[in-house]
Amino acid sequence: MPILEVNNLTKSFGGIDAVTDISLDIDAGDIVGIIGPNGAGKTTFFNLLTGLYTPSSGEIVYNLNNRVTTRDLKPHRMTSYGISRTFQNIRLFQDMSVMDNVLIGFHSGLRYGVPSALLRLPSYFKSENRTYKATDKLLDRFNLLDKKYESAKNLPYGDQRKLEIARALAASPRLLLLDEPAAGMNPRETSELMELIRWIRKEFELTIILIEHDMSLVMNICKKVFVFDYGNLIASGTPDEVQQDEKVIRAYLGEEVEKC
Repeated sequence: MPILEVNNLTKSFGGIDAVTDISLDIDAGDIVGIIGPNGAGKTTFFNLLTGLYTPSSGEIVYNLNNRVTTRDLKPHRMTSYGISRTFQNIRLFQDMSVMDNVLIGFHSGLRYGVPSALLRLPSYFKSENRTYKATDKLLDRFNLLDKKYESAKNLPYGDQRKLEIARALAASPRLLLLDEPAAGMNPRETSELMELIRWIRKEFELTIILIEHDMSLVMNICKKVFVFDYGNLIASGTPDEVQQDEKVIRAYLGEEVEKC
């Protein structure tokens, strides 16, 4: 059973379809790429998957811990379903420390209630200590432990990207959505990110869906690629298959270039 099923999904804004009749399945454990020119509807699609937008029509079904359908999708409930995401524009708490950014990611998994926190019961301290240890472990894996007390805004760009991914992983997702994780990175940082994504999938046993414009990253790590253009799904398949698809070539290079 696919971990994600999308059936005839459409989203319109003022009579203009940003996403049109999209249907696709994604299997558990895969790294899947969504590519397409600017304005193709990729981020709109992610916003539909995470409840930020309500579909005009169609259905989204997650087969995670429980079956979750379109009517259940609310942004504040996504982590409870086992879904985390990052954004095209980094959305860290810039004035908070690196450590505190990750601690926020663990918030949904805390097991003590308000009375335990107010009365400082043993369950409160036990849960807090476990969370701080898990935070240090996660930061160490991302080579950020030595910067745990620094403000997030003071990190280099590549480290801010890594911190955002670490925070998303703190919520213990089964499905991770990455929106242009290599945006703004230099070739060395992109290469490191490629290895990091591979490691994340294996280490955390995740399914990963990523939107990306860096074709070298997509073609090297994705098992399957979906290609969007003007809100339509125009091709899908292995990286080799989509690179040779005429509709994909036209979307990226245009009719005139193809005829030359």
